[in-house]
Amino acid sequence: MSLARFFLFRGLRIARLFRASWPLAAGLALTLALATAAAAADAPTKVRIGYQRSSTLITVLKTNGTLEKALEPLGVEVTWHEFTSGLPLLEAMNVGAIDFSADVADTVPVFAQAAGAKLVYVAEEAPSPSAQAILVPANSPITTVEQLKGKKVGVTKGAGSHYLLLVALAKAGLSIRDVTPAYLTPADARAAFVSGNLDAWVAWDPFLASTQNQSGARVLADGTGLASYKRYYLTTEDFSKRGGKVLDVLFERLKATGEWVKANPGPAAEILAGLWGIDAPTVEKANARRSYKVGAVTPAGLAEQQKIADVFFAEGVLPKKVDASDAAIWKPATP
Repeated sequence: MSLARFFLFRGLRIARLFRASWPLAAGLALTLALATAAAAADAPTKVRIGYQRSSTLITVLKTNGTLEKALEPLGVEVTWHEFTSGLPLLEAMNVGAIDFSADVADTVPVFAQAAGAKLVYVAEEAPSPSAQAILVPANSPITTVEQLKGKKVGVTKGAGSHYLLLVALAKAGLSIRDVTPAYLTPADARAAFVSGNLDAWVAWDPFLASTQNQSGARVLADGTGLASYKRYYLTTEDFSKRGGKVLDVLFERLKATGEWVKANPGPAAEILAGLWGIDAPTVEKANARRSYKVGAVTPAGLAEQQKIADVFFAEGVLPKKVDASDAAIWKPATP
């Protein structure tokens, strides 16, 4: 067979194959187009962000308006929703009232898991162990955790400070039954502490720094070597599937804001001081103990979540066992 006839034969065969496969190719193209259109139609046009008054990075973003500007090209509107504490915030997210949660203490997602909430980890702040501590009055004779035996200790039940107290006592050969715990909100605990009605109080920043500056309270022990005190950002299962680009923007803005706060402690403290009702030097002291280093969540990074769950379950604080590895994790486009 001549080369001319060979190429003619091959050309006719390819043409026949193309005609035979055209309906399939057209069908695939149509399916892809419909899927793309459906995804675009399902993409969020709004992100509802829940936060607490003490949510540092989200508060800065809310104040400077950079998140809205970053999401504007995506046609996404931001709405802000304030909560008094982390648990109500995650409860609201679990029922679909908000889409994204500002940072909550490491213990909060564990309780959400125990309640059956389908929440997804989006980002974490690196450990800040010195940002929570056991305080005693300046004139207290107590100098070791062992000496808390028989004393009245204020703590917020289920908070990161509660976990710190449990593990600090355990290290000292004690348990929660060796002290008299007073389960109080931070505001009530602070009032009781400064008025002399508590022998010790387990607090976190900025309450910690504020009480130190105003009353001269001493740190008996902080979380170093005991409790990492990581903070987590979460979203709903639904939003994690629909809001990939929005979550990527949120992740990048949080990361950049954390870097800005650490590089500009004075200006950051000035912004937060007016919003928190705390003087700027106290805010700066509190911020110095927080890492504000935002990064991606990994299964290995959730190891302490399992320890928290196990300790709380053993103490009867958590209603059932929790497997921290069951938690869903969203992955950013750029870690």
